[in-house]
Amino acid sequence: MHPVLAYADRIVKLQAPARDEFLGAFVRQEFAKGSRLLRAGQASQHYHFIEQGLVKSSFYKEDKEFIMNFFKENILFTEVNSYLTSAPSKYQLLALEPTIVHSIARPDIERLCREHHAVETLFKQLLAFASVGMMKRISEMLEENATTRYQLFLRERGPLLQRISLGDLAAYLGITQVSLSRIRAGQ
Repeated sequence: MHPVLAYADRIVKLQAPARDEFLGAFVRQEFAKGSRLLRAGQASQHYHFIEQGLVKSSFYKEDKEFIMNFFKENILFTEVNSYLTSAPSKYQLLALEPTIVHSIARPDIERLCREHHAVETLFKQLLAFASVGMMKRISEMLEENATTRYQLFLRERGPLLQRISLGDLAAYLGITQVSLSRIRAGQ
C-alpha cells in the first residue's frame, strides 16, 4: 500500500474509486537539501506528504529566523494560513535533508472533496489537527519557560535532534544558541 494511502486510512477509510483518484492526484517531487517547497510571499497551493526527508516551516523578522514546525516522514501537511486564505505566506517551507514528497494541488483537493465525502472528511480532519497543533505550539511558547520547552521537545520529538542543527533547535525553542547550550549543560 502506498504510504499516503496508509496515512489517510489512519484518519478515514477511503474506498474505491475515491482511493484511486486521491492517490492519482499526487505528484512525486524531489527536493535537494536547502530547496524551498514554498517561498515566503508565495501562496500555498498544495498539501505535501513526505516520503523521505525533513522540512521546516519558518519565517524571518529583522534577520532573525523563527521556526514554527518540523515535518518528517509520513505526514500530510501544508502552510495552513496561506492555503486557507490564498494569501501570500509569511512562512517558507525548506528541505533540511534531501526530501521526497508527494504533492496534491488545491484544485485536485477541491474536486475530490466535492466528489467524495471521505476525502472531504480527511481534509477537514487535517485542518483540525493543524489547528490543535498550532494552539499547542502557541501555548508552549507563551506559557512555558525555555527549559520546559526543551524538555517537551526531547520527550515528544527527541529523534529529530539527530537530524536538525542546534541553531534550528534554538530557533524552534525561541532562544539563542548560547541559552540552548546552558540548558543542555544543565541536563
